[in-house]
Amino acid sequence: MLFIGLLFCSFQVSAQTYSISGIVQSAQDGTTFPAATVMLLHPKDSATVKGAVTDFEGVFEINGIAPGNYVLKVQYVGYQSFSQPIAVEKQNLSLGPLSLEEETTWLGEVTIATRRSTGTQTGDTTQFNAAAFKTMRDASAQSLVEKLPGVTLQDGTIQAQGENVAQILVDGKPFFGNDVKSALQNLPAEVIESVQIYDQKSDKAEMSGFDDGERQKTINIITKANRRSGQFGKMSAGYGSRGRYLLGASVNFFNEDKRVTVMGLSNNINALDYSADANSQGESRTQDGIINTNTLGVNFSDNWGDKVELTGSYTFSQRENEGRSIRIRDYILPSSEGQLYRENSNNIQRNQDHRFNMRLEYNPDKNNRLLFRPYASMKNDKDQSYFFGRTTVGGDPLNQTENNRTADNDDYDIGGSIFFSHRFPKKGRSLTVGGNSGYHANQDESNRLAENNFYGENQRQEILNQYTTRDRTGFNWETNVSYTEPIGKRGQVELEYEIGNNLNDSDKITYDVLDEQDPTEIRLLPDTALSNTFTSDYLSQEVEIGYQYRVEKFRLQVEAEYRRADLTNDQEFPQPFYIERTFENLAPTVRMDFQFSKTKRLDIDYDTRNNAPNIGQLQDVIDITNPLRLRTGNPDLDQAFTNRLRARYRSRNTETDQSFFVYLSSSITDNYIANSSFIATETIELDEGVVLEEGSQLSRPVNLDGFWDFRSYVNYGQPLDFIKSNGNIFGSVNYSHRPGMINEEINFVDNTNFRVGFSISSNISENIDFNFSTRSSYNVVENSLRPSLNNNYFYQSTRLSYDWIIFKDIVYRLDVNHRYNSGLAEDLDRSFVLLNMSLGTKILKNDRGELSLNVYDLFKQNNNIRRNVTELYVEDMQSNVLQRYFMLTFSYNLRHFNTGTTMDDYRELHNDGGGRDRRRRQ
Repeated sequence: MLFIGLLFCSFQVSAQTYSISGIVQSAQDGTTFPAATVMLLHPKDSATVKGAVTDFEGVFEINGIAPGNYVLKVQYVGYQSFSQPIAVEKQNLSLGPLSLEEETTWLGEVTIATRRSTGTQTGDTTQFNAAAFKTMRDASAQSLVEKLPGVTLQDGTIQAQGENVAQILVDGKPFFGNDVKSALQNLPAEVIESVQIYDQKSDKAEMSGFDDGERQKTINIITKANRRSGQFGKMSAGYGSRGRYLLGASVNFFNEDKRVTVMGLSNNINALDYSADANSQGESRTQDGIINTNTLGVNFSDNWGDKVELTGSYTFSQRENEGRSIRIRDYILPSSEGQLYRENSNNIQRNQDHRFNMRLEYNPDKNNRLLFRPYASMKNDKDQSYFFGRTTVGGDPLNQTENNRTADNDDYDIGGSIFFSHRFPKKGRSLTVGGNSGYHANQDESNRLAENNFYGENQRQEILNQYTTRDRTGFNWETNVSYTEPIGKRGQVELEYEIGNNLNDSDKITYDVLDEQDPTEIRLLPDTALSNTFTSDYLSQEVEIGYQYRVEKFRLQVEAEYRRADLTNDQEFPQPFYIERTFENLAPTVRMDFQFSKTKRLDIDYDTRNNAPNIGQLQDVIDITNPLRLRTGNPDLDQAFTNRLRARYRSRNTETDQSFFVYLSSSITDNYIANSSFIATETIELDEGVVLEEGSQLSRPVNLDGFWDFRSYVNYGQPLDFIKSNGNIFGSVNYSHRPGMINEEINFVDNTNFRVGFSISSNISENIDFNFSTRSSYNVVENSLRPSLNNNYFYQSTRLSYDWIIFKDIVYRLDVNHRYNSGLAEDLDRSFVLLNMSLGTKILKNDRGELSLNVYDLFKQNNNIRRNVTELYVEDMQSNVLQRYFMLTFSYNLRHFNTGTTMDDYRELHNDGGGRDRRRRQ
């Protein structure tokens, strides 16, 4: 606390203001360029530090810069990029005129009109020019991002270059934490100047300069300079058939570096994200159940002087989900005759969730940096469920259960991380100290009433009336120190020590509810066979030495790490039990970066990871959530050890805008934590009062060797000028070899997945906008224990979204999703067409309002089917979903900018993208 107090006291110290300014002009005639992109980059990894766009006179100014060395890069369509290293060492650095040379295309005496370039490639950062992608006037950032080469929407998740996007930054600052969809759907596309896609390294790696392999696929949205002061956003309200409604708003209050975004949403149409757009149906909807949602969120960011940068967000959500599902499992038994389990379930889930996170960065001078990231969350879940499950063999019933359950669960998490780095006067010498800690608590209670029937020779029926409590607390901390020292002109060595502890305590008590003759009195009798008090203590230490060698186009980093972990498991009830384990290993790491040119790059990583078992896997207590499918933990588990190899290749042709990306990865895991299931062939007593009847199952985690996998992803994109669109072709081959144990025999499941697809996004005008994509997936599943269960299955997903402004005020929107499934269980629906449409008209001044009539799932075919393949079973599931409704919706676009820009200026910038297409000769 003293340290934090000193930190905040230091904010009061007077701060110098560092800024750079200049003018961007033509080297030929001195013409100044409005809306030219100016970026300040880190010299090591070319990551963007700050950005700006020139005004109408070609003038730019970047404020709030920490002292240090940078690379200034200037770009303008039709001109060669300009780069120069700069040292920011005084308060106001004026760079004067910066002259750009024209890009010359020699075609004799032919005059050509250049196509606006879509983007550039610098190191591992791909930057796209937003003006090169046409969107509707009121489109969201997600509509723009989905048009970018290499970006796809997979099952509702934004992916870039084959990996899930983990976070969104706006002008380099976090925007709503890790909630990618909330960030993209509530930022208008028209305020975006450019979009960067790159792999952001961890805070520790950025500070020490040594890559630890922890990366997040990140999208950084750079806003237009003349859109950074004002109020803008969108509000919607709608009411429809069957009582369907939506009320939402997203408003941004920007004043340069000081920014606040407020979002709210209330609806019963399965919209979970903070999208105030009533037409964003389809990919933004979860398809499990019928969901009522109320949400509220606030995101804020500000700079305090030029030394302190603060960002943070708070979100609250309240949801109720009414769900129904069918589950069919075919178990992989060693014998040729398998068991089929079928379950029908109904549930109502209610939850409340509070989440808070913050990022505070303090740069007292160019040699010191402090970063603090606290977080907190509080969650309450209430569940009321019913399911009926039956196991059959050859069509004959073996057992069945009818189960009613209510539960009330509270989860609390609070923690944070802090890092401090210091650069010494000698270049390459640095010290980084950091750590993180967290406290986690779960307080759960539940009531269960079940009627279980067991058939066969020993037919019997049992009634379970139980009350269960579980109190689980966890505290973890970790600290590390890293020192780097230069070796020669090209090399650098790192010494690092890390120590951390993860302490968990879990008490689970199950009571039998005994009804007395007096209904007002209920007696609880502890069931020792289903109760347990357990503590797990995991202490890990790591000592590492690393060497890094850099030249202009090549970087090599090698590390050798010694790891030691001490795992202690202590059980007090029902029987005392104590076990202590020690794990030691040597872990090498190799990382290589090849920069063949400015637009071609290859990254290769080899590293190793330890995966310690969690408290749920360790605690040896029987879980009877489903009396036919019992589960328990295993305190004898070892930690898993994984070897992983990854490679990425990026290439981009800035003249043709062709892009190519390849991702390959493979891993091998020793002591893989797998599932072991025992399916009883006769009645077995597991513990006093706990009986495993014939056909019932007991599962527990075990360590098995033999797990390995391979993943690949390829993407090729290029403009399709003949239809004024952008095209992407992508494909992947994935393979996994996963072990499991069933009735003491090991089964290996080989799952091979082939995927291929393509997408086309329009780039025609702001009046016509479409996205078309299709992808196919073919899966081959083979089992070593029961080849008769080998199966191949196929699914194809196709989507078309089309927006058209007819005449001046009429707006037509269409969203079609088609899904085809083959190879699933016979009684499940195999395919569907989900068709959404709306017809509206623009109203109010400057067309800021829109009144529309929407229909969701016009053909009433929406469904949700999925297949899950594990080492123990093949499972098909179908859940209830939201189906057809009609809704009348009013939407309003708020646009008010405070920089003196008129609406005519705004329209001109929007239509022309802030730049000018130029004609060139020779």
